[in-house]
Amino acid sequence: MRLLRTVAAVVLGYAAGSAINMGLIGLGGQFVPPPPGVDLGNLDGMRAALPLFEPRHFLFPFLAHALGTFVGALVAVLIAPDRRGTAAWIVGGLFLLGGSIMVFLLPAPWWFNAADLLLAYLPMAWLAIRLGARRSA
Repeated sequence: MRLLRTVAAVVLGYAAGSAINMGLIGLGGQFVPPPPGVDLGNLDGMRAALPLFEPRHFLFPFLAHALGTFVGALVAVLIAPDRRGTAAWIVGGLFLLGGSIMVFLLPAPWWFNAADLLLAYLPMAWLAIRLGARRSA
């Protein structure tokens, strides 16, 4: 039963984090519009648009990755039976894996890739574990 609950914590945490991630990505264009004439609806359009992006265009993707991972890991740590963080680390690792794949698929600037991979995933899972442990104590 504990294993099933841990798996459920990972699945629900990943789903919640993904919803936050996609919601923030969708909202980002309203706050920081993309350059005129770019199509961000597919991978080829994003590849073509990235050289036109300014640093401000990377704010919402970073926030989406960081907050999505944080919320997903927090949901996982609150649902998991042991609350030691295993489920949250798995969620953080899944988001890190996705971010790593995107680094190879999209030619984003090196500084964004470095900040994203180093700050948006595992540190957010760690923070969720710390806050989740306080909540359950």
